Amino acid sequence: MRLFLIAGEASGDSLGAALMAGLKTLAPGVEFHGVGGPKMEEEGLQSLFPMEELSVMGIMEVLPKYRHLKRRIAETAARVSELAPDALITIDSPDFCLRVARLVRQSRPEQKTIHYVAPTVWAWRPGRAAKMAEVIDHVLALFPFEPPYMEAAGMTCDFVGHPVVAETRAAEAEAVAFRQTHQIGRDQPLLLCLPGSRKGEVTRLAPRFEEAIARLRDREPSLRVVIPTVRGVAPLVRSFAARWKVAPLIVEDAEEKRAVFAAADLALAASGTVSLELAANRVPMVIAHDFNRLTWWMMKRAALIDTVTLVNIVSETRVVPEFLGPACQPGPISTALARLLSGEADREAQLKAMEVTMDRLGRGDEAPGLRAARSVLGALHNQASA
Repeated sequence: MRLFLIAGEASGDSLGAALMAGLKTLAPGVEFHGVGGPKMEEEGLQSLFPMEELSVMGIMEVLPKYRHLKRRIAETAARVSELAPDALITIDSPDFCLRVARLVRQSRPEQKTIHYVAPTVWAWRPGRAAKMAEVIDHVLALFPFEPPYMEAAGMTCDFVGHPVVAETRAAEAEAVAFRQTHQIGRDQPLLLCLPGSRKGEVTRLAPRFEEAIARLRDREPSLRVVIPTVRGVAPLVRSFAARWKVAPLIVEDAEEKRAVFAAADLALAASGTVSLELAANRVPMVIAHDFNRLTWWMMKRAALIDTVTLVNIVSETRVVPEFLGPACQPGPISTALARLLSGEADREAQLKAMEVTMDRLGRGDEAPGLRAARSVLGALHNQASA
């Protein structure tokens, strides 16, 4: 069996790697091609080009790279058509992935297509499901309430669980060792700073996060800060951090990242799936994000819900504070962080919502990567039967 997978950012790389591992377990000898990052490469993928080229977000952020991305879309679609895989599996990054799928369908109308991560039509732009159904046959959904939306648009869909529930957690001893190694006292508050996995996010958010953290340190003089980061933005993060008043520790190693998530007392993070990683590690958080003005205006007009934080959405609460768009300002962010450090009720409310979230995302069930692999094989079997 030959499969072509495409991931465009760090979260998609993690999904793709878990799916590949599951497929190797259930279908030994499976052959992988496509575009992915370091985790997918560890599972045996030789990426057509560096995945980081695709890690852009927002209308104005994409425009300067449009020609280059268009060339990569054509190049990727041509390679899919040349290989004629049993399935094209696109993973998140719909602006790139679905354009590839559309070109492939033009040259190979019979190509089986599977998309991993249902579009958030329950949050904004509900018409995306119908548009996606023009080029996608089957969807792997991360959230239990998503299949009916996909099926209504004409695609088959399985809830496969969210990968965050299967990720390895650091033991308490590792968290203690991390603090000892970096001379962080047991009673010193430790803040995780997570300004995003895309260059545009880091550039936009890092200065505001730095000011918010500096204000928090004025209230909490013993505060220590750690920035876990990823390969694609690590140099940029280091260049920003070198100028910060509160010098952060920057962590890239995967094992050390797990330890710091276990050791942290609270977090300031960009919006995205990282909120679920924090929830899995029971780290209370504040979410802050800003966008280009045009991007923000269009998102506000299209929004169907009043929160973007996944913990809030899945738990059906609003306990995680958000500072989005024009509200993404250092003063209010700092105040919210201070409340989390001192307010036991706020922390407990978040911790309770995190437990609900993990249960609803499949904690205790079969690993999502394996469930996703079963769904892929089931979709291919159904096609063969038809």
